Amino acid sequence: MIGHIILRLVIWFLLTANFSLANIVIGISIALLLPRGSTSLERFQDLLKGLGRIMLSIPQAYQEAIELMLRPHLQEEIVMERVSKQRSPGLIFLDIFLITFTPKTTVLKYDPAGWYKVHHLRRRQPR
Repeated sequence: MIGHIILRLVIWFLLTANFSLANIVIGISIALLLPRGSTSLERFQDLLKGLGRIMLSIPQAYQEAIELMLRPHLQEEIVMERVSKQRSPGLIFLDIFLITFTPKTTVLKYDPAGWYKVHHLRRRQPR
C-alpha cells in the first residue's frame, strides 16, 4: 500500500513539478483516493525497480532534449516493443510513462496481447 502511494506521489510531482503545500495535499489526496489492488512481493520489487528507472530517466530526458535542440533528429521509426509478462495495470502505466517521458520516444498504442507500439526519433544515418 505504501509503495502505491509513493509511486503515485512521485508521478504526481513529476507531472506537476510543484512542491507547494497545496499541491502536496492534492497529491496525497489523489494517491489515497485512487483504487488499488493487492500487491505480491514480485510486483512490489517491480515497483521499486520502476521507481529507480524513473530517477534514471530524468537526466536522460534532459540530455535528449538538449540533443534535439542542438542537432535535430529527422528520421522517424515505429517499432513494436514487447511488454514483460504478467504486468499489473499500474506497472504497464509506469512503462508507458517512462517511455513517453523522454523526448525521443512516445508510446502510440498498447496492445493487451503484450506489445507497445513506440514512435522513435533517430538521427539520420550517414550514407
